Parts: sequence; C-alpha cells; structure tokens
Amino acid sequence: MVIRCEGIAAGFDDRILFKDVSFEVKRGEVFVILGGSGCGKSTLLKLMIGLIPPRAGRVSILGADVWSTGGADRLALLQRIGVMWQQGALFGSQTLLENVEMPLAEHTALRPEARDAVARVKLGLVGLSEAADRLPAEISGGMLKRAGVARALALDPPILFLDEPSAGLDPITSAGLDAMIRDLAATLGTTFVVVTHELASILAIGDRCIMLDKDAQGVIAAGDPRKLRDESTNPTVRAFFRREAA
Repeated sequence: MVIRCEGIAAGFDDRILFKDVSFEVKRGEVFVILGGSGCGKSTLLKLMIGLIPPRAGRVSILGADVWSTGGADRLALLQRIGVMWQQGALFGSQTLLENVEMPLAEHTALRPEARDAVARVKLGLVGLSEAADRLPAEISGGMLKRAGVARALALDPPILFLDEPSAGLDPITSAGLDAMIRDLAATLGTTFVVVTHELASILAIGDRCIMLDKDAQGVIAAGDPRKLRDESTNPTVRAFFRREAA
C-alpha cells in the first residue's frame, strides 16, 4: 500500500465533516474519493497531503507519517507527490513550459536546458507539446487541467492527487481527460487519488473508491464503483450512482 489512512476525523470549529475514515490505496491504481457537495472530499485530500491537520487519526504515504515527519524528511516526502488543483493554479504570467519548469528549478540541480527538455516531455505526455509557449489565459479550460497535470508530474512523483479534474468541462473534453488519466496510470505506473463527484468520470477511471456522506459524517460505501452502482442496497449510494431519488 502506498497510502494508508486510519481513523481520520476532520472539521471546522464545532462542525464535524467526517470521522473514523479508514482506507488504503494500492500502488498503481486510480482511487476515487466521491460524494455529494459538502461531504468533505476536498478537505480529505488537503488533509492527506499535509495542508490541514486531522482532528484524529493517522495518514501515511509511502510508509511515512505525514503529520509526524518533519524537516528535510517531510520536504522529501512531499516532493514524492504531485497535486493538480481544480482551477489548475498555474502562474498567469508564465508560459506553460515555464510553469512546468518551476518545480524543477526549485527542487533539482538540473541545468536550464535539461529543465526545458524535461518540461517539454511532461507537456508531451498530456498532449500539450504545441502549446508550450502559450500563457494560461490563451488556452481552454481542458488544456489548463492538462497543464496542471504536467506540472504535477514534473518531479516524477509516484503519486498524483487530482482535485475535481473534470469540473467545469464539457462531456467530450472531460472524457478526453479521463482517458489521459487512465493512460498515464497504465504507462507510468503512477498512483492517482482523484476527488470528484462527476459520475461519468468515476465510472470511467476508478479502480476503487470510497463514498463520503455529509449526513453520515463518514464513509458509507467502498469498492469498485461499477459494483456499487449495480449492487449496492444503500439508498444514498443507489441515488448517487443511478440518479434516483433516495
């Protein structure tokens, strides 16, 4: 297992988002965190990558405890994960190539020509070779998401976290992004943790998933999303996967 979460709880002030959340992520799989709005999906992602501390529980990535590891060891751990945020989070004044080069400039001793070469390879992996010299404002929403993935791949991390990658995209663009995620997982062996509520994407990319529920304040289903769609007897799970009234 490359990720293990044990008894995780999170909340803000007196509000509990979720509690006693436990799951494992296997090497090389596409693991989906799903659920309706307000259930804590993005909070769980931020907790896993060390941005928000848990109220209880433990998160380990690649055998290291995210919240007890400090100093140089913590930095080394965080460099082994990549993150793509929902809006891409690219620097608007820099070209796509410069955006992808930034982690290489910050965290490696590569010479400029080597950084350029690596960044172009990453852009090629996501189908953006021809857009390397364009600014974020000059490309579409789908291309922004792909560029965000390319930057997340810059340091060759074994794990990528994607926050709502299909949000705001039309169905055709979303399907293309889903296909890219599956291809990267297969060709690079990268482990993906994907936060989404987009049903088509969940079924297209997910090897396994957990479903969070706001009312239950935790996980109400886990497993292969296609089996959950076809076999679950939980009315909330059925409503989500079959678009039925709960």
